[in-house]
Amino acid sequence: MKELTLFTGHYSVSFAAKSAEKRIPLWLLFVAVQFIDVLWSIFVLLGIEKVRIVPGITASNALDLYYMPYTHSLLGVLCWSALAYAVCQFAPSLRGRRIGLILSAAVFSHWILDLIVHRPDLALYDSVGKMGFGWELSRSGVCAGDGGVVRWRGVALSNCDKQGADGRLCCFSGCCTGVEHFLLSATDERSRHGDHGVGSLMLSWR
Repeated sequence: MKELTLFTGHYSVSFAAKSAEKRIPLWLLFVAVQFIDVLWSIFVLLGIEKVRIVPGITASNALDLYYMPYTHSLLGVLCWSALAYAVCQFAPSLRGRRIGLILSAAVFSHWILDLIVHRPDLALYDSVGKMGFGWELSRSGVCAGDGGVVRWRGVALSNCDKQGADGRLCCFSGCCTGVEHFLLSATDERSRHGDHGVGSLMLSWR
């Protein structure tokens, strides 16, 4: 349940941003808040960043995220956020300071939420100064995360049109959450049976 809350917690930022700026497509905000995790998965598969399976290392999954300086360090996320702002200025429908700042903030929000719930595996840069408050171990953290998702989904949808697109996107985010929960469960199950190889890592979409 804890990893499920974190995943949906990232999406709650999308709904909050949509309520603040209706010109930004909700699907793009979904991509923005998960962008560094998408990069992380690619970098792990390419061997650029490192992860290993250590059963019991956290309450939510068995992944030891011991080297991810390009996607999850503070310096790295600031660079990806700045890139998001720059890319916006090349898209006519997204051009402008306000939209650029909202999208770059959506990208950066992933690191802030990870900082709250991760064990100390988020570095300032490279592997220096690793941080993490470990709130995933707290039941109050789970409840607060769930409440934030419900609240911001309600705010966003109450301010969006009623053509059905946002309803479909809500279903999409729910499906993504379910897939995330399944993959993490599969990873933990494999780790309990001693399968700590690449196959397990490829199953874990964090």
